[in-house]
Amino acid sequence: MSSLTLAADPVAHVINHPTIVTDSGWVIWSSAQTNMVLAGLILVFVGFIVAKAVSTGKESDGHARYVTKGRFSHMVEVICGYLRENTVRPLLHERTNKMMPFLWTVFFFILVNNLLGLIPLLDMHNLVMGKLDPQMVAEHRAYIGGTATQSIYVTAGLSLIAGLMINFSGIKELGLGGYLKHLTAEAPIFVWPIIIPIEIMGTFIKPIALAIRLFANMTAGHILVAVLLGFAADGFVKADVIGIPVGVVSAVAVVAIYFLELFVAFLQAFVFMFLTTVFISLLAHHGDHDHDHAHEGHAAHA
Repeated sequence: MSSLTLAADPVAHVINHPTIVTDSGWVIWSSAQTNMVLAGLILVFVGFIVAKAVSTGKESDGHARYVTKGRFSHMVEVICGYLRENTVRPLLHERTNKMMPFLWTVFFFILVNNLLGLIPLLDMHNLVMGKLDPQMVAEHRAYIGGTATQSIYVTAGLSLIAGLMINFSGIKELGLGGYLKHLTAEAPIFVWPIIIPIEIMGTFIKPIALAIRLFANMTAGHILVAVLLGFAADGFVKADVIGIPVGVVSAVAVVAIYFLELFVAFLQAFVFMFLTTVFISLLAHHGDHDHDHAHEGHAAHA
């Protein structure tokens, strides 16, 4: 089965495909890893281009030296500015500038991987390898393709990094003593045996929730697209009174779902970054009620 439209099992197309597997069954390399490397290279390449376009020009350019060159670079600058000033700064305040390199990296890395998942790289790979190495396609192995952020292992890795950053920044902000005191939720000592285990579990539950949320959303959307494409293919292949209408409706639905998936790609990258920011902000000194209300409001919004 070299094409998505011919796949009998849509899940088989969505899941991560191993590339190199040992005799004992250990996966050394997979298509998700290739996608992540490709996403990293894209970020580095595009980052240099955008940085050059955003940087201040020569004095001879006059006022134009402060204007960003290029629409794409301007769009990226606007996104970065919005994330920093409207999303992160209300939560992290003076820590915003220190945390933005990490938060921007999380957002754009997830976004690029989500967008790569919308490109039929796996189908193109299978069409080529179906002729060069049919055995590889038959074994559901691939060099590239799929959606890296659909793999629970990838989202777990991202969440582990986010969890470490959340707690390390909390220790740096509160100090080790303040961090440990935070586990008591400033509750009376007689309820510590209940509060402390709950707070410790919450430390692990937060990154786990990040991993499952991203994994579930990306998996569900791609399976839906695969199913609709399967319906469309079967309908047009049968070409009968029922098949043609089903194929047309399914094809139109695929286009609509693809636009929705494009929105979800941005949304899930934003949600992952935003919730990471919220969790970081919760491990901070709260000197007044306004800050507490702000945190509660952002947490409720999340």
